[in-house]
Amino acid sequence: MSGRAISFRNVTVAYGRHPAVHHVSGILEPGSLTAIAGPNGAGKSTFLRALMGELPLAEGSIDRAGLSIRDFAYLPQAADIDRRFPLTVADTVLLGAWRKTGAFGGADAACARDARTALAGVGLSGFEGRPIGSLSAGQFQRVLFARLLLQDAPVIVLDEPFTAIDGRTTRDLLDIVRRWHGDGRTVVAVLHDFEQVRTHFPRTLLLARHAVGWGPTDEVLSPGNLLRARAMAERWDEEAAPCGPGNRLRA
Repeated sequence: MSGRAISFRNVTVAYGRHPAVHHVSGILEPGSLTAIAGPNGAGKSTFLRALMGELPLAEGSIDRAGLSIRDFAYLPQAADIDRRFPLTVADTVLLGAWRKTGAFGGADAACARDARTALAGVGLSGFEGRPIGSLSAGQFQRVLFARLLLQDAPVIVLDEPFTAIDGRTTRDLLDIVRRWHGDGRTVVAVLHDFEQVRTHFPRTLLLARHAVGWGPTDEVLSPGNLLRARAMAERWDEEAAPCGPGNRLRA
């Protein structure tokens, strides 16, 4: 759906000038299905937040191929979402209509119909009036995927979408991811399960603050690269000198 690659050139994201993502370059081809994998604390979520424009870059650039923020559908980690807010399932799904209605536009009958269709697509027909706080983790994740379906964006960005949910829900949501890919959308997801990555994601960025590899999954997730990523994460010094010219991580 997007005709140009999203490109990353020398991307560094830092907190207090200490890099969380360090000099990463590569591309997301239009219509690609890419996993971002790596050890805990490797900068995976930080990288996604930089892609979405939520974090400034300390160095480098991201060329979003002429896409606006409305062209990105973003699912943050479930832990970042406060489910105590008194919203119904329908209210939550309809938040995905902002790409069509604008930030302050109201949802019309067509949007409400599309929301019901999206809920049916994730197996939650009849859940419209339930408060989101009453849902199981798997049900709530289905609601968030319904919101993404309603948003209908050409680029889908998922941060740990299958963490702490049941196997059936994971399979159903992976079916939706495959459908997005088949539609020609660009999909990128942070994942921890390497077997899940190998089975379902043809391309992978293996990240350990630094890009260990970015390309076909079978090549990137080689035993040597996985050992290298683990070693890089283990030797990373949080108290290292601030990032700057001449002080770059050697892979």
